[in-house]
Amino acid sequence: MKFIIAIVKPFKLDDVRAALGKIGIEGITVTEVKGYGRQKGHTEIYRGAEYQVAFVPKVKIEVAVADALEHQALDAIRAAAYTGTIGDGKMFVLDLLQAVRIRTNEIGEIAL
Repeated sequence: MKFIIAIVKPFKLDDVRAALGKIGIEGITVTEVKGYGRQKGHTEIYRGAEYQVAFVPKVKIEVAVADALEHQALDAIRAAAYTGTIGDGKMFVLDLLQAVRIRTNEIGEIAL
């Protein structure tokens, strides 16, 4: 099993969710986050004054998938989150050692 963490632009969340749904991934966790990468934030003008916004709003999507769906999930997220501009985001893949569905006590991929 794999645990995928994707950091994407907030307005791409619905596209990513729909793309994952199309390949059979039903459950995701979403968190509103702030951060920056190579873009180092951006400048904004408010009431005539220019100021630096160091942390850019993003959405962190976490999803656990079976090994067989790893590449499909990565491709789906990449295609759905892509805008071609700086700040499109990043994806991280971690090995997931175990999953347990609390209600039924199912263990492993069946618990996903």
